[in-house]
Order: sequence, then structure tokens, then C-alpha cells
Amino acid sequence: MTDRGEASVETLTAITAAFNAHDLDAIMEFFTEDCSLDMPRGPEPWGRRLVGKAAVREGLATRFAGLPDVHYSDDRHWVSGDLGVSEWLLTGTGGDGEKVRVRGCDHWEFRGGQVARKDSYWKIVDPAT
Repeated sequence: MTDRGEASVETLTAITAAFNAHDLDAIMEFFTEDCSLDMPRGPEPWGRRLVGKAAVREGLATRFAGLPDVHYSDDRHWVSGDLGVSEWLLTGTGGDGEKVRVRGCDHWEFRGGQVARKDSYWKIVDPAT
């Protein structure tokens, strides 16, 4: 069994599994109380920043509501010290029926064996080009 919060490929794989299960309780076990999450879209160059466990949980709940069948596949992960990177293919269906299929990555920062910061990026898909 993976020791939750450990900065390792196994931990990043376990986090991805919790995301694919849409299990907010399991996901949030990996995060520090003062964690932050930079969403890929928002009003600032870094997207929308959520700070604190409650705000991160609420933001993730909104993501699951907006893409109820969201799934991360074709993932790969690596770590160096307290930093980690996950790459993945995100698929899902929006509330309007629009299919989403996009490559992306997360940059992870660990502190005390837990996620202190998650910074998420998505490719911009523009079918017109």
C-alpha cells in the first residue's frame, strides 16, 4: 500500500487513481491544510488560484460537476526531491454535451510528505487551426 503524501511516482499514480474515482475525500488526504491549486483557466496569468484545503476541495468538486465523466489516462509521472510532474490525457463530457479531449500536466510541490501546491496546465485545443 502506498504511504499517502510521499513524494514518489507511486503517490502521483495513487492521486491520479483518486481523481479518476472522483473521490474527493481520498484526493484531499494527499493535501496540506494550507495547500494551493492553480487552475488552468482564470483571470490571472496563473489561472485561478485556490488557497486552503476547503477552497481546493470546492474547486475540484466544481470540476467534477462540470465534467462528470472526467478521466485521466495515458499518464506518466516523475519526481525530483519534493517536486513532481504528471502528464496525462484528460477526457470527459461537459454539461452542454461537448466532448473534451486534451493533453495536460500538473506540477506538484510536496512539503512534509503532502501536496502543498498543484499547478495544472492544459493544451489549448483549437480545431480551426
